Amino acid sequence: MKNKFSGAFPLRRVALLLLFATLPGHSAQTTEFKFETQLIWATNDEKSPNPKHKEAGPEIRKKLQELPLKWKSYFEVNRKQFSVSKGIVTKVAMSEKCGVDVKDSDGKNVEVTLISKGERVWTRKQPLPKGEILILSGNAPDKTAWLITLKRMD
Repeated sequence: MKNKFSGAFPLRRVALLLLFATLPGHSAQTTEFKFETQLIWATNDEKSPNPKHKEAGPEIRKKLQELPLKWKSYFEVNRKQFSVSKGIVTKVAMSEKCGVDVKDSDGKNVEVTLISKGERVWTRKQPLPKGEILILSGNAPDKTAWLITLKRMD
């Protein structure tokens, strides 16, 4: 003898699976990566003309000294932390004139677009493992430069 509710049980299971899939933290699609970005001003001057700027931290200074850059001093202008979800572009303004757009394109590669004065300067797609730092740069007046560092935190 057939139970008159037997056809409803598979539908209930599907409904429960859909409910659990939409709860926060239960979907493979909700993966977020955390990043930290810094706006760095590079100069040969020993002090920044802006007293709000502080010397770049040791981790960033070490990374910059490994590169063939011509500047002696690096000052942190701004620092921000943010999250990026797969497939979503996160826009991060670092100043009135510059910023980055960051996207986790496939769970393995990050796509970063450097923005200067409202214009896209360039876009780069590459792996960025936890703890690694990507350095982006642009020209500034008076033989100085601005750099944006992007570090994946998790």
